[in-house]
Amino acid sequence: MNAKNIIIAILALVLIGSIAYLMLSSSENDTLVENQDQDRPIPVEPDGGIGDGAQPLDEVLAENREAEAVIGSSVNGNDIKAYHFGEGKTEVLFVGGAHGGYSWNTTLLSYELIDYLNDNPDVIPDNVSVTVIPVLNPDGLEATVGAAGRFEAKDAVSVDTNTRVAGRFNANEVDLNRNFDCEWKTTGTWRNQTVSGGGAAFSEPESQALRDYVQSYEPAAAVVWFSSEGKVYPSACGGTPNRASVDLAASFATAADYPAEAKFDAYAITGDMVNWMAEQDIPAISVLLTNHTNTEWSKNRAGIEAVLNMYAE
Repeated sequence: MNAKNIIIAILALVLIGSIAYLMLSSSENDTLVENQDQDRPIPVEPDGGIGDGAQPLDEVLAENREAEAVIGSSVNGNDIKAYHFGEGKTEVLFVGGAHGGYSWNTTLLSYELIDYLNDNPDVIPDNVSVTVIPVLNPDGLEATVGAAGRFEAKDAVSVDTNTRVAGRFNANEVDLNRNFDCEWKTTGTWRNQTVSGGGAAFSEPESQALRDYVQSYEPAAAVVWFSSEGKVYPSACGGTPNRASVDLAASFATAADYPAEAKFDAYAITGDMVNWMAEQDIPAISVLLTNHTNTEWSKNRAGIEAVLNMYAE
């Protein structure tokens, strides 16, 4: 091989070696970048303080609650409001006005409780908070007394019986206390009458509002006012009331001087709100005022304070 051919061969070998080196270097860089991507921590989106080692969900929810909050709306678009008192983690829920204008005194009683807690916040134990929903059925109340919220007793006492009975139901003519998911049926019973339980359990926006509130905040106990019989009942869904509901009923009834009954058995109740709460493992009671006009504030204040002290640490 002459000198010229040797030089050409050497140059070719150098060129091949350079190309191989460049290809190997590129491959190693790609591998390094890939491994760097794998080793780099994956960014974690902030969870708003809810997660492992962070603030518990119930505390976050409690901090976001205003003293007066809208928790839903009625068929006719009236606000359903909840009023919050105290800062304890153990929440006791009070509900009035489920039967709107038919039991308007339960709404007046609820507002009396709101005013009392505003004036006497010290009656709430440090570890307890109180929520009051004064009007679960604002449309039924408005149809009877002309207001979906606060009103005066004088605006209601002269209402005729037919108007008051019609106010028991929401604007879809559903009995809200037959619309909850405990032994629910399309038609329910009220005394000797057939009433609508709605198209499905929780078909109505009012019952949805209470359901969502209860499932979000999981109160430790609930007291729901109805009228009229002058008795207190524990709750159970399809069985015997548990000990917690029985104890809650006994505590309220003893302090308020109402008879405490073991079970409501005058007629079959389906889709009942209080019984549904019992199924959610929330001790709940039905307090039936003696008539349709009096709030019996002194009696109920004693029952309320007994319940609050029952849940004090």
